[in-house]
Amino acid sequence: MATPQLQLHVAMYPWFAIGHISPFLHLANKLARRGHRISFFLPKRTKAKFENLNLHPHLITLFPITIPQVDGLPSDAETTADVPFSLVTHLMTAMDRTEKDLELLLLHLKPNIVIFDAACWVPSLARRLGIKSVQYIVISMISAAYVESVEKLCQEKNLDADELVHPPVGFPDSSIKLQAHEVRLLASFMKLELGSGVRMHDRISTGTKFSDAVGFKGCRELEGQYAEYLETLFGKPFLLSGLVLPEPNSSTLDEKWAEWLAGFKPGSVIYCAFGSEWRMHHDQFKELLLGLELTGFPFLAALKAPIGFESVEAAFPEGFKERVQGRGIVHGGWVQQTLILEHPSIGCFITHCGSGSLLEALLNKCQIVVLPNILDQILNARMISSTLKAGVEVEKGEEDGLFTKESVCKAVKTAMDDESEVGREVRANHLKLRKLLLSKDLENTYIDSFVQKLQELVG
Repeated sequence: MATPQLQLHVAMYPWFAIGHISPFLHLANKLARRGHRISFFLPKRTKAKFENLNLHPHLITLFPITIPQVDGLPSDAETTADVPFSLVTHLMTAMDRTEKDLELLLLHLKPNIVIFDAACWVPSLARRLGIKSVQYIVISMISAAYVESVEKLCQEKNLDADELVHPPVGFPDSSIKLQAHEVRLLASFMKLELGSGVRMHDRISTGTKFSDAVGFKGCRELEGQYAEYLETLFGKPFLLSGLVLPEPNSSTLDEKWAEWLAGFKPGSVIYCAFGSEWRMHHDQFKELLLGLELTGFPFLAALKAPIGFESVEAAFPEGFKERVQGRGIVHGGWVQQTLILEHPSIGCFITHCGSGSLLEALLNKCQIVVLPNILDQILNARMISSTLKAGVEVEKGEEDGLFTKESVCKAVKTAMDDESEVGREVRANHLKLRKLLLSKDLENTYIDSFVQKLQELVG
């Protein structure tokens, strides 16, 4: 690898969510591997949870940030994992109140560039200090592009619900279609406040408008049409980091999971997980479990206890535990998802389509079934199932957005049926994408280009 022309000192300040801190730190590792220095800011007690992911401690320094007190925010809350969704806005207010602390750190450290995502005041702070700023967005480009196109249209006219079902004029993917319940979700999202009286969209768009450059965690091989659309829309330096894969896992799968999975044929087990924070309503939790049972396949579901329950076991449908004994496990704790997906017995992954899980799904050989919950996940799911045709989406009610045990079973069986036309198509498309995303030097090419554009910013 060629020696960089300029060693950069990059400060990073991600939003206080595990799903944002992790990809920022993965990017930090890629930059440090190329000899660049990173000052990484994250909440004080959360720092200990990420020290093991710092692969270059001689170049990456984790600086603890104290979370200011905000009325209504629990005193020990540091990330979105610590609070219900209704209190996330208070956490953003707390992040906004760290501006003075960040200013003192930047004055002391004197980095060339600061990379941020949700703290929309960073560009003006950085400019005052003579530092370049880059807004680095870790949600998918399809989500960013869709919301931007809707916002652009909303500024021009009052939209009714029917007009939001199909993509706005100018959006590059005509295959995306929303259901009635998803349109309502989109409308509420566009009004959603994150922090003291600031709409979530305005927070992101302010960062985009005033930063020196905009970056995305993504690649053109997967989201090329959305990248081109955003690049034209923003009209400023546009950086893609590629997929920013974590370094190869050196740990091994826990013995209890390895032994259990080894008891089943290759490609026969369903793995189901919806991320570390999502809690379902009890009726949908039961439908999901009954749907897994109905498939007849062995399954491992890593799920949070549904709303109103202390444990997953307490929420089981009547007789469920006895009926699936020996072939089905529902686990309420953390699991080694990456290693589980790599196990040869896994044949299908039912995912909520969060960006991290979606990437893990694409990089493994198992079939993909998508069951999204919130707006960006819905658009990710639609991209995988409708545009790329590399997965099968679980059908939901048009108006109520509810799925049934039958729709869960149908999606899994369709995806895992090698004899059906759909099953063959999604398997072939998934394998083609997987081969492309794992191709030699794809990541290095993106990271080297990302670094070069950072260096050009600094001059």
